[in-house]
Amino acid sequence: MDRTSHGDAPLALAITGASGARYWLRFLDVVLGQGVDVHLVHSAPADGVCRLELGRSMDELLEEMTQASPGEQPRGRLLRFDPTDFHAPLASGSARYRGMAVVPCTSGTLGRIASGTSDNLIVRAADVMLKEGRPLILLLRETPLNLIQLENMTRLARAGAVIMPASPGFYQDPQSVDELVDFMVQRICDRLEIPCALHRRWGDDRSGDGASSRD
Repeated sequence: MDRTSHGDAPLALAITGASGARYWLRFLDVVLGQGVDVHLVHSAPADGVCRLELGRSMDELLEEMTQASPGEQPRGRLLRFDPTDFHAPLASGSARYRGMAVVPCTSGTLGRIASGTSDNLIVRAADVMLKEGRPLILLLRETPLNLIQLENMTRLARAGAVIMPASPGFYQDPQSVDELVDFMVQRICDRLEIPCALHRRWGDDRSGDGASSRD
């Protein structure tokens, strides 16, 4: 069997303490809505960011996320793992995964992944994805960037990771923060081959006068 094939394997999702809780919340909702199982691990600071940016704890948000509405198609299953649990399937290359996304990703987490420290489950899982040749998406939420961070990004890109700064496009004239979030969520889903249609793609509507960017 092709080790890079997706099949019905779950998706690994890591949440770190970077600003941008709306990104993981929307991404997880979309992925579960597509019936994809998700194995989740988050850092302790991520909970504090949720409380600050969304006014609710991580536990409250995830509990709401797993409750399907009446008449809704079956959602994927969500399994949570502690960042210190190295017995979790995320820690082994023998466990099947369609890939991993770190949403959002701090520059510190990115640096530890680049160094191969594997000092927590988030970093170990990312290391596993790279060594097994599986997709690894890092939604970096940091600006400006120093030379150390840029060199870490280059190192990871050479190792096979996708560095995806949280830089939504504006050519579709977004009218809300949610539309900007959807832009990035759709890009992540596209790289992981998860069906997603959250906003108009470039070229879908050729009646306008176009835009200056095609990303």
